[in-house]
This record gives sequence, structure tokens and C-alpha cells, in this order.
Amino acid sequence: MTKKQKNVLNRIIIAIVLLIVITVFKTIVPVPGYVEFILYLIPYFVIGHDILRKSIKNISHGQVFDENFLMAVATIGAMCLGEYLEGSAVMVFYQIGELFQSIAVGKSRKNIAALMDIRPDYANIMVDGEIEEVDPDDVEIGSEIIVNPGEKVPIDGIIVEGDTTLNTSALTGESVPRNAHCGDEIYSGSINMTARITVKTTKEFGESTVSKILDLVENSSMKKSKTENFITKFAKYYTPVVCYSALALAIIPPIVLTFMGQPAHVGDWIFRALTFLVISCPCALVISIPLSFFGGIGCASKNGILVKGSNYLEILSDVKYFVFDKTGTLTKGVFEVTDVVPAEGFDKDNLLEYAAYAESASTHPISVSLKKAYNQKIDNTLVDHIQEIAGHGVEADYNGHHILAGNAKLMKLKSIDYSAYTKAGTLVYVAVDDKYAGCIVISDIIKDHAKEAISGLKSLGAKETVMLTGDSASTAELVAKTISIDTVHSELLPVDKVEEVEKLLAKKSSKEKLAFVGDGINDAPVLSRADIGIAMGGLGSDAAIEAADVVLMDDDPLKISLAMKISTKTLRIVKQNIVFALAVKFICLVLGALGIANMWLAIFADVGVMILAVMNATRALTIHN
Repeated sequence: MTKKQKNVLNRIIIAIVLLIVITVFKTIVPVPGYVEFILYLIPYFVIGHDILRKSIKNISHGQVFDENFLMAVATIGAMCLGEYLEGSAVMVFYQIGELFQSIAVGKSRKNIAALMDIRPDYANIMVDGEIEEVDPDDVEIGSEIIVNPGEKVPIDGIIVEGDTTLNTSALTGESVPRNAHCGDEIYSGSINMTARITVKTTKEFGESTVSKILDLVENSSMKKSKTENFITKFAKYYTPVVCYSALALAIIPPIVLTFMGQPAHVGDWIFRALTFLVISCPCALVISIPLSFFGGIGCASKNGILVKGSNYLEILSDVKYFVFDKTGTLTKGVFEVTDVVPAEGFDKDNLLEYAAYAESASTHPISVSLKKAYNQKIDNTLVDHIQEIAGHGVEADYNGHHILAGNAKLMKLKSIDYSAYTKAGTLVYVAVDDKYAGCIVISDIIKDHAKEAISGLKSLGAKETVMLTGDSASTAELVAKTISIDTVHSELLPVDKVEEVEKLLAKKSSKEKLAFVGDGINDAPVLSRADIGIAMGGLGSDAAIEAADVVLMDDDPLKISLAMKISTKTLRIVKQNIVFALAVKFICLVLGALGIANMWLAIFADVGVMILAVMNATRALTIHN
């Protein structure tokens, strides 16, 4: 609890004790009316002086109709009518409600504050053989910084010395530490856990991952949902209307009764009007709705899902069409050897050995995957005359043999009699001394949770899942079938992907939303065209953070369904609060106008509803993953 909250709590306790003491005292010792009024003024000012001060200040600035004005008028009016206990009690309970709201907001900010704690305070650089702490903003690109165990990584870079374990939970929501070795990229906001490392910076602090994430989260509240905008407009017109209605309730009935020759009972009607004012205060709506969305965004960020605004959080629950890029989204974007098919006279180890040496000089992902599958040190002295044949493959001499490694076109070009292979994936045919040696299949590995993610989206009401890719039809169909994608379009250019999304947008209803999920690098046109763009942000993917509305920081497609659950739960809470608050207020307003509801019921209608709505709103902070 903050110092300010403790102060309010102390004032509430003092005011309640004073009210009890005064009420008991006046039942034992009869006191004149003016003495009773003075006695009750003490707890009234103890608990309400700040409300009165805010009301006067706002009126002086032209902001008349707000909750402070309503509370001030209602309680002062009650005191003037001799309802001293009720007037003071209204102020006490209103402050209790405000304290609950303050604590709830503080709780919802706790998740954001935890995320903000990833901001580094300093960077270590070596100056004349000694470590010196400097402001991260002052560190230039290419500088070498030292990160000790337990410290936050201040700036994105590459590890040039040391191996360690990193805690990336603040960035990805993933609690399992990951290993980092010399040569690996490392991102600001990660916590170095086990060993001292030296990092060569690749970005300025302002462009680093941590800065972009913090900026995104800090600005998320700027983009309001339709519900929030409605409530803001509603409160703007609602408050003046109820104030004038209360004034009319105090004036018109007595005048009418007087003309009809009946007792006016002016005091009763004024008290009804004051009760009407207390009931009408829209605190429950104005406070709980933004708090619910703030809690939802905080819950998402805690789980490694960055939502750029409550408007996007609101849209997520209405998504019925999901369009996916393949590489880097549903697959890992990492090529691996998935099958080795040797020809007669060769075995798998021979085939991998010949292919790895033929590709030894290349850094192409396919070449890297072949060398990785071979898993032995390459002796470059054994291979020479390496020649790349553009669009076909490579040829080289290795250990006295002439090797060909490439696609089917290379086999045809060199007149090699080969056996065509039909399995989906990238096919590398190998020939040794002009004799066909076999085929190696290289595939982009499907992500661990891809199938589970698609299944989860369908269980949440997705009407259609679509995959768009530039890969071959056979490869695309295999991936789609494996993870149960409904529709697949292959061999597409970026402009073709936009056209396919346009067709889906024309197909869906106006209430249904379409989401595109991509890696945020090559898919910017489609991300921006969809109703909502979801990027596999990974750690440090600037393009993803810039292009998308929602960023999944750990590249796990399963987080999409989690984001939808957070959205659905948040909106359910918002609707509950709107219906509950308006229903209770409407009933109590009618009862107040008819003279059935007293000031105590007014207290429940205002403060009680606000407390219940705020407590309900805090449920948006958590989700069962």
C-alpha cells in the first residue's frame, strides 16, 4: 500500500471512530442541534476535505459536472437538511470506494511495473582496465559491454566472450531459462544468470528490444476500445443530465403540489434530489471499464503477448478467420535433414559425407543443414575445385571423387540417371563419379505447438484457418495436412498474399474479423491490410513490433488462442460491469425519485456498485494458461 493510500485509510478509520463516538454520545447526553452539527462537521471534514477542495478547483476551471461535484453537493445538502450522520457516512463510504479503486489500479499496474523493471539502469564498459558504469544511452554501436551475473542486459548485441544462461521471462513470458553461447545474439531486458559475458552492441539503446517493448506498453492505453470511447461520451452527457434532473426533482414537484393546494414538503423533495445525485454518480462505469482493459493488457504482457491498445484487445475476441504465413510462423524457419535415401552401393553416412563436403564452402541454409546432419568436422584440405552452378547446385572434388549435389535439374544437366523422389521438402540429389548416389530430403520443421494452436483456435470459434506461402504445393500441402489447416495457397508472391486476404475480407461479415499471423518482416503489407495483424516477434524483431497490432514475443503460435481467451474474458467482465452498474443505478434512481430509497441505499448504489465493479475488473489480471 502506498503512502497516499495509507493516509486515506487512516482518515477513514478516524472518521468512522468519530462517527461512532458522536452517535453514541448524543444518545446518552442530549445536545443542542447546532452542537450536533458542529460535532458531525469534524469527521465530515476529516474524510471529505480533499473532495471539497477538488470540487472547488474543478469548478474554477470550468469542469463542474464530475463525481467530486456530485458528492460535495449531495453531502453538503444532507448536512444542511439535518441529516448529519447520512451526509458524513456518504463521504466515508465514497472514500472507501476510492481506496478500493486505487488499490485495484495499483494491482493492475503491478504487472506493467514488473515489465518496466526490465529497463536497465546502466551499462558496464571497460575503461583503462577498470569497469565503469555509464548511461546506456551513451553507449555507441560496436562498443563492448560487460554483463555480470544477476545484471540486466542493457543493449542488444552479440556475445563475443563467455557462455551463460539467460532469464527472458520478462520479454517472452517463458519461465524456462535459455542457454547463450559466444556468437549468439542477446537482447536487452534479458537477465544474465550464471556467468560474466562480454557483448558487442549492435544497436543504440533507443532502438534496442527493451526500449521498443517499453514504448509499446506505455502507449497501449492511448488507443481506446469502442467500449471505452462509448463510456467516456456516455459520462460526458450523463452527469449533466442527472444534475439537472435532480434540480428538477427538487423544484418542480413542490411547485406543482402548491398549485394543487397540497403541502409542498420542500425539504423532502430536496432530500430526494440529493439522494438522486448520490445514486447517479457514474464512478463504477468510468473507473471499472478502463481498469478492465488495462488489466487485460497487463495480463497479456505478463504472458509474453504485447497488445498495442485496448482497441486491438477488443477486436481479438471477434476474429473468425485466421490467415497464416508458413515459414517462421507455423514452421521454425530452420532447415533440417529429415530423410536420407541412399542408392544401391551407398549408405546414409557416405551420402551425407559426400554432400557435406560438396557444400562445405557455402553458407546457404540448405548447406548448413547438410553439414549439421553430417555432424563431423570438415577437413577443407580434402576438398577442392568447388564450383557453384547457379539454379542447379554445386560440384566439387573430394578425396579423389567427383561430387555433384543439387536439384533434379543438375542431374539432368550432367546426364545422371537418377531416381526421382516424391516426398515433400527440398530435395538434394547426389552423384559420385557420375553415378547416382541417392537423395537427401531437407524440410523446414513444424513448430512444436502449431497443430495444438490451430486446434485451439477452432475450439474458440474460428470459422476458417488459411495458410499462405511461397513454397511449393507439395511442401505446403504436407504442412497444412499435418497441422489441420483448412485451406492452403502455395507458390505465392507477397502481392498474391494481399489478394488472397482481400478475397477473405470480402467474404466475411462486417462483425467478423480477420487476423493475419506472420513473422513481421516480409509480411508488412498483409499485416496492415488485415483487421488485426499478429506478428511472431521473436526476441529483437524490430519489423514485427513496428508492423503488427499484437506481438508474440516467444514465437509460439499457441499464444494466439491465449490472447483470444484474455480478450474474451476482459470483454465479458466489461459487459458484466456495464449491465450490473446501469441496472442497479436505474432501479435505485427510480426508487430515489419516488422517495422509497434513502441515503443509505444511495450509498450502496454508488460506492457499493463501484467497489463490486472494480473488484470484478481486477479478474482481468489473471488467465488460466
